[in-house]
Amino acid sequence: MTTLTHFTNRSIPAVTRWLAEHSIDVLRVSLGLVFLAFGALKFFPGASPAEALSVATVEALSFGMLSGGAALLAVAAVECFIGVTLITGRLLKTGLAVLGGALVGIMAPLVLFFTDLFPGTPTLTAQYVFKDIVLAAAGLVIAARALGARLVAQR
Repeated sequence: MTTLTHFTNRSIPAVTRWLAEHSIDVLRVSLGLVFLAFGALKFFPGASPAEALSVATVEALSFGMLSGGAALLAVAAVECFIGVTLITGRLLKTGLAVLGGALVGIMAPLVLFFTDLFPGTPTLTAQYVFKDIVLAAAGLVIAARALGARLVAQR
């Protein structure tokens, strides 16, 4: 047996065990950083490329009860709360429940503003919203772990 084959046969199970033990936590923290970063941008008017879309979505979903700066502040606070809970792991189930609700709002533009987002080919804003499908999938994996599911390496 060559040295490389021997090394590979020994290292792959160790890497697999490490991934099974840590990859979901890495996913949780990285998703938290994304939410915290995008949420923090919304505290500074004009800093977020999704500002107008966020405000329009909240206005539509709240039937105009929240609009303008209040809508943007609400989105910023919710996204930062989600980010902090994911990064720290504290209040995780609460943060995941808020994330579930937020994902409705995050995906709502695909329904509410479909013709604006897809006037033919997808606009840059449509692509921005569409990539959130990956964030939703990551949230599902993290929620499964928080509710007791385990990723276990085969022996």
